[in-house]
Amino acid sequence: MAVQHGIPGEWARVRGTVLSLWPLFLSFILLGAFAAAALLGRATFLFAGLFLASLVFMSLSWRRGVRRVASFFVGARGEERVAGVLATLPETYHVFHDFVADGHPVDHVVLGPAGVFAIETKNWRGKVTIEDGHVLVDGHLADRSPLQQTLREGDAVQRELEKAGWKGSVQPVLCFASDTFGAGHAVVGRVELVNARDLTGWVQTLPEALAPNELERLIQLVSVH
Repeated sequence: MAVQHGIPGEWARVRGTVLSLWPLFLSFILLGAFAAAALLGRATFLFAGLFLASLVFMSLSWRRGVRRVASFFVGARGEERVAGVLATLPETYHVFHDFVADGHPVDHVVLGPAGVFAIETKNWRGKVTIEDGHVLVDGHLADRSPLQQTLREGDAVQRELEKAGWKGSVQPVLCFASDTFGAGHAVVGRVELVNARDLTGWVQTLPEALAPNELERLIQLVSVH
């Protein structure tokens, strides 16, 4: 079993809750302020109008916030599934969940004999295909390019490791937790695309890229990151 570091999906849940529900928290604060001002009899009509507007804003924020929280939690469950798959790698592998690079968490960073991998996880329901170098979900482009996101994260991890004193290469990987990638495994530019069920099998087919002493040194560097 691979050695695990951190809790998969933790940051997605925290970030999802904070980013999605802060308008709702703000609404409660505004409602309290407007209610207090109205009770004190100051600009009653103005504050009554603002109070009603805040109620409407709160209602809209609640619906939108709950949907966004749900989407973040779906992503977190995908990270947990991929973490479970990565755990089946041999004990020579170390998996770091929510690895912070350039101030942003990368879902999984894997260190092992086959090299270093920065893995971005997508837990999409629709069928994933590649056309003209673009990733499509049920025939439509994603809201933002997962390939560009994966590349940015891979480069960020590489910069972070270079700052720690290691100058090797990092392989960016886009992993589909729901196994909906029709091709199963493909390469687009520098990014490897693979279904979760095929992830560890693919990694273990790769030739050795890190000698044991270099791998041990890298693990120590990352562990104190």
